[in-house]
Formats: sequence, structure tokens, C-alpha cells
Amino acid sequence: QVHLVESGGGLVQAGGSLRLSCAASGRIVSINHMGWYSQTQGKQRELVASITSGASANYSDSVMGRFVISMDNDKNTVYLQMNSLKPEDTGAYYCNADLYYSVVSGSRYLELWGQGTLVTVSS
Repeated sequence: QVHLVESGGGLVQAGGSLRLSCAASGRIVSINHMGWYSQTQGKQRELVASITSGASANYSDSVMGRFVISMDNDKNTVYLQMNSLKPEDTGAYYCNADLYYSVVSGSRYLELWGQGTLVTVSS
């Protein structure tokens, strides 16, 4: 089995910073990409940032220049450094991973979601 474990959410004042972490564990063969999505009440989950195992990153327009995504391939962990936070960044943040894991016959593709971590930015 493969799991994603997130950490790092919390309450911060506007202008502050937070760092989210998401570690993939289990019989992982390779990870294609990992990313972070945010969801606020009544809205669909939206991409915040994603990164490939080759370190190619993609950001939503709303966080470009403020957030930095990185991945430690050795630890199968993705990080999201969130700077200059705004109240509109408030929401639940979910980690997503696209990977292959080991099975008896070889490997199998899996897309996983984490349980979510709450980020609250006060004005």
C-alpha cells in the first residue's frame, strides 16, 4: 500500500509564511509528479502548484511569485513554501501524487490524494 501524509498547515497572519510537506510512503517504484491543490467551501479543488520528478514546476497565477514548490526525490516528499500569505489563500490544501508502486507482477500506476491540511490566513 502507498500513503500520502501531509503536515504543516495552521493559522498565520496575512504576510506570514507556512511550509507544507507531503511524504509518500510504501512500495514506491517511481513518482511522475506531485502537487498541491486548495479547496475552499463551496468551490472546486484547484491546482496551486505541481512539480515533476525532473523538477519542472507549474504554478497557478494567484500564487506565482509567492509560493515555491520543491521535491526531494530521495525522500519522496514534496514541499510547498508559502510566503506573503493572503486571507484569500485560506482553505484546505491537498497533496496529490502520480506514481508507480511495486506489485508481484511488476508495477502499477496510482493517483493518490492526501487527507488535507488546513491553512487559515487572518487579516
